[in-house]
Amino acid sequence: MYDPKTICLLDDAPDARVVHVVDNAASIAAWLGPAEKYVRENGFGGRTGEVALVPGESGVDSAVIVVSSEHRHDPLAFAALATTLPPGPWRLSFDGYDASRVALLAHDAVLGFCMEAYAYRVGTREAAPVRLVLPDGTDDAVTMARAIWLGRDLINMPANHLGPAELASLARDALAPFGAETSILTGAAVTAAYPCLAAVGAGSDRSAHVVMSRWQGSGATADAPLISLVGKGVCFDTGGYDIKPSAGMLRMKKDMGGAALMLAVAMVAMARDLPVRLELRLGCVENSISGHAMRPGDVLSTRAGLNVEIGNTDAEGRLVLCDLLTEACEASPDLLLDAATLTGAARVALGPDLPALFGTDDLVCEMLLEAGRVVGDDLWRLPLWYGYDAWLDRKIADIGNVAEKPMAGAITAALFLRRFVKPQINWAHIDTYAWNDASRPGRPAGGETLALRAISQFLLRFIK
Repeated sequence: MYDPKTICLLDDAPDARVVHVVDNAASIAAWLGPAEKYVRENGFGGRTGEVALVPGESGVDSAVIVVSSEHRHDPLAFAALATTLPPGPWRLSFDGYDASRVALLAHDAVLGFCMEAYAYRVGTREAAPVRLVLPDGTDDAVTMARAIWLGRDLINMPANHLGPAELASLARDALAPFGAETSILTGAAVTAAYPCLAAVGAGSDRSAHVVMSRWQGSGATADAPLISLVGKGVCFDTGGYDIKPSAGMLRMKKDMGGAALMLAVAMVAMARDLPVRLELRLGCVENSISGHAMRPGDVLSTRAGLNVEIGNTDAEGRLVLCDLLTEACEASPDLLLDAATLTGAARVALGPDLPALFGTDDLVCEMLLEAGRVVGDDLWRLPLWYGYDAWLDRKIADIGNVAEKPMAGAITAALFLRRFVKPQINWAHIDTYAWNDASRPGRPAGGETLALRAISQFLLRFIK
């Protein structure tokens, strides 16, 4: 896994050139000086996120980036620094800002720079040509950048490099430095404890693995809030016997994006040493085709004792999650949060950038949405509309894994999961795309940890 501290950041560099962060036209003129006319004639318009290179006797002498006074906690405003600045070390100057704002701006600048500097490749990656000297007090930005990079790396990793065993092992390795107690179950142990999850993985030669990790913050007592995280880790999804077309299979290495997201959330919570008890469960499987694979019409048993009729083998993510949610509820968590690349219906409704949020508590959902707005990492709530719940009923089993009607697919998938969550549990479900179809500032094409910053911001408030 790549670390931004070794790729694009520096603790110090005496020869680093300066990037002046400015917020208005007067500040721009002051820092650009005689070069203002030159840079404006070359297209510089002074918009937020825009970078101007200031010429000197030996080339580019310094730079200016504009972040308007209306800036609200958006690291993407600083993303252009990683690709616009000439090679070499650079440091930030916030001379034009009130001291009360500098800490937030420095955090966003480091995070936005790292988000843009990220790139995935198989094999060794060299240091980035542009390096940023870390301002004081930006350790939390580095923490978030590390989690984003890890999540992106896992989602981008080719499926032949990342199967269920590899995903489980990498998750354990990522949490070990924080003192988490992590166990990995496979084989008969998975079949016994998570029969529905095991049935999804039965079609692959690469056996299903379940990650179970527990951690407690240094300031957490025995009755501290228990936060339970669950992630779908389908390392590749053929669709099973309801096989996907070739075009639909091209990106299916990203079908473990929910597991990557929940792992990243756990890492941030642990690095921040939140005063909570934390449980993380990841269902790591491959949905493949063989004589052992589940078939349409099969009826599977679950940990909860419910029987599920398989209407479509490509609706496997909810089968992976249901046993994990059942187990999570057994510990009566104060908050149960799951994430999955669950439905194409959510993408039809909201597009690729907005994860769909479902939840049983209006206040918690509003807190999640507000956290997303604060940090510029938005979600959008869809309803758990119980009028559609009967669509999942079956005559020969307790529930079907797909609805009988071809509508409201994201809602009925969430309602399926809701059947496995105890009514008294405060539960939220995130249906994410986990991918950038094209590159934009701070969001290179490929795997993405959508909602990571929103969830992490939300947890800071939730524990209070």
